[in-house]
Amino acid sequence: MSADLLLPLTRIEGRQLQTSACKEAKFSYRSQLRYVRRLVVKLGSAVITREDERGIALGRLASIVEQVAECQLEGRECILVSSGAVTFGKQKLTEEYMKSLSMRETLSPDNKRENAVTLLEARAAAAIGQSGLMSLYEAMFAQYGVKVAQVLVTELDFHNEETRQNLFSTLSELISLNVVPIINTNDAVTPPTTYAYDQTPGKKKIIAIKDNDSLAAMLAAEIQADFLILMSDVDGIYTAPPSQEGAKLLWTFTSGMQDEIRFGPKSTKGTGGMNSKVTSALYAMDHDVSVVICNGNQDKAVKHILAGRKVGTFFTKEAIPQTSPVEILADNARNGCRILQSLLPEDRANAINRLADLLVNKQSEILKANSLDLYEAKQNGLAKPLLSRLSLTSAKLSSLSTGLKQIAETSHTNVGRVLRNTKLADDLYLRQITVPIGVLLVIFESRPDCLPQVASLALSSANGLLLKGGKEATNSNKILMTMVKEALDSIGAADAIELVSTREEISDLLQLEKHIDLIIPRGSSELVRSIQEQSQHIPVLGHAEGVCHVYVDKEADLQKAIKIVRDSKCDYPAACNAMETLLIHDDLLNGSFFNDICSMLKKEGVHIYSGPRLSEKLTFGPPLAKKLKHEYGALECTVELVANTKEAIEHINTYGSSHTDVIVTENSEKAKQFQRDVDSACVFHNASSRFADGYRFGLGAEVGISTSRIHARGPVGVEGLLTTKWILFGDGHAASDFAEGGGSKFVHQQLPLNES
Repeated sequence: MSADLLLPLTRIEGRQLQTSACKEAKFSYRSQLRYVRRLVVKLGSAVITREDERGIALGRLASIVEQVAECQLEGRECILVSSGAVTFGKQKLTEEYMKSLSMRETLSPDNKRENAVTLLEARAAAAIGQSGLMSLYEAMFAQYGVKVAQVLVTELDFHNEETRQNLFSTLSELISLNVVPIINTNDAVTPPTTYAYDQTPGKKKIIAIKDNDSLAAMLAAEIQADFLILMSDVDGIYTAPPSQEGAKLLWTFTSGMQDEIRFGPKSTKGTGGMNSKVTSALYAMDHDVSVVICNGNQDKAVKHILAGRKVGTFFTKEAIPQTSPVEILADNARNGCRILQSLLPEDRANAINRLADLLVNKQSEILKANSLDLYEAKQNGLAKPLLSRLSLTSAKLSSLSTGLKQIAETSHTNVGRVLRNTKLADDLYLRQITVPIGVLLVIFESRPDCLPQVASLALSSANGLLLKGGKEATNSNKILMTMVKEALDSIGAADAIELVSTREEISDLLQLEKHIDLIIPRGSSELVRSIQEQSQHIPVLGHAEGVCHVYVDKEADLQKAIKIVRDSKCDYPAACNAMETLLIHDDLLNGSFFNDICSMLKKEGVHIYSGPRLSEKLTFGPPLAKKLKHEYGALECTVELVANTKEAIEHINTYGSSHTDVIVTENSEKAKQFQRDVDSACVFHNASSRFADGYRFGLGAEVGISTSRIHARGPVGVEGLLTTKWILFGDGHAASDFAEGGGSKFVHQQLPLNES
């Protein structure tokens, strides 16, 4: 956020507060909420109090206070509207009531505590609870150096012009002094009224202060707040009570949608309900205050909302865009997956071939769009390795088309292939067959050529697919996606693959565990690591780093070694399979090879760093590498010495990333030892690390390279996008037939895979 956005608002002290109806709407999209400057947060009773209704939920309240305090310290202006005084007061009064009972009354079978709670007068509870709750707030905010002030109001304060002006003069003064006002209805004096929100045309819209939702909405409108958060114990607005079958959470809410909703009973802990919250939110929205209704129990809800994350229901005057929500896209992709699975293999192959032809036939359109992305990326200072990945050329498109045709050729044997065929017993046969995983989410940076590659692999494996590309390749991705759609249309599966709008935050996509079956990140190590850390419920296939090694043994063919090292480091230094560390046998330091290899690297423009052992041997050597486990992704590398093959293996297993590692030697026994003991997805003998690629492996293309040890490892082609299911053929069989005395026996006979 820019510094000017963190400066306090122009204070409203000394001038009459205007109604905000004359203001222009500020925030129409979640992505704009990071610019909120004046914020009202309403905490419902269900958020403040524990589930057993026996006091304050201290941990939850402390988390919310911390987030509000951070907002205040950033330069935002925060106002809290807090419930909970009655519940807090009832707890205190109940304790006093229990103390007043005799020992016999206390131990009697009647539940005296519950009886006490129901008998207590709410106004008396509010009186004692307000002071206790305020003391708690004061202590919590004091930890962050933030001062607070309590303001108690009644509905009459809003209808009487003098008290109304006094109220907002007080609030403006507190805000100008960087104090957080904490506001509550004065329930010790007056109970809530029953007036309704008057929406008569031509009349000034006044909302009745029936509860703290309506109080928060009124205050937000009157103090010209940018944003209002209404917190309860529900995730947001549902189309029906959340417990009902088929109820769906509405991520976005606009005027008129309330007629489509069936509200359930109001909360048992407070005076409001969802109907009240919607009415209050609409009132605030009519006064140009943006609103989110969310679950206050959700971790870091305030922080995530202000970051633009999809949390709760967002109220906006902006019409909901015609593009479908990502949940709908994912559902469509699952249906598309089923359509693809039902097609003949040659139909899927034809669609891939069509896409391959379009890449060549329409390359002028593709390159024109790509040139726009490259121009904007250079203007924005995109790093050189990322520019290289972003760039498309005629040669790249031709190679890409060839790879797609390879995928088409092998797609006939992917889905429905029999892996195991077993005769369990007479007339009882079991088969294990390949099937698609379901819906894939592939998140990629910079590389637009990834889009048709992954789309073809999804087509070949009959998977639904959501693609989320980086904004730096927006134009390229759009034109390539039109070609994917053209290929899909030819087989009646247009919705099977979708390009997700850039408005969708990655963090929101990672929450769709009910819609997405596998996430595949392709990009920088930071991107992959971030997704692996954030995705708690959806499996992630990929690698966070590509720290690849080439070890040159003392028995190597040194000309081969120079050729392999040059290709591994210099062919495409931004690739994840490029060499990052060169290991050289000690005996080669004193001969001509060491000078030759260093001269070659310098001639290619490679900046060399030395490992600790090499640094000790050289008086005037390259600068010391800051760390041995480092992915440069550029024309840079580390050079280090090792005493033997075993030491090289130990170094790689310690500092490598289990991606791709190479030994250059003419000793076949050392090569076998190296390939056996190096714990990486790809281990090569006398070949460049750049061969770790789906196209070069004959997979046609790759969806990514995986360093995990479950499901798929190394370059992942179609095989890695398939799982299996079991098909059983019987003739009235029952499991009890095979129990003792049942008469039937298992034979478990393995049959040829092609036998019916």
